[in-house]
Amino acid sequence: MPREYSDLYLGMDCVPMPAEMPLSVSRNPSPHEIVPMLIGLTVEEIERELVLQTLAHCHGNRTHAARVLGLSVRTMRNKVRQYATDGIDIPAPN
Repeated sequence: MPREYSDLYLGMDCVPMPAEMPLSVSRNPSPHEIVPMLIGLTVEEIERELVLQTLAHCHGNRTHAARVLGLSVRTMRNKVRQYATDGIDIPAPN
């Protein structure tokens, strides 16, 4: 795994949490805490949100976002194209 992405894979990204966030939310929640919040959503909805938030975190850089998510650049491009066709706002590259 490339060094520059290792912190992201471990869930320690550099986006600070708001100061008013309760202590239980300010740490990185475990999958056992996250999954119950996702029940009722489709896998497609969860994937789309994960892709879009990762793109926003990567300042719209599709190559970086694809690497963070473990996707090929082609797969990322196809997902972004489909989301745009569906009328979803895509974070623009900075």
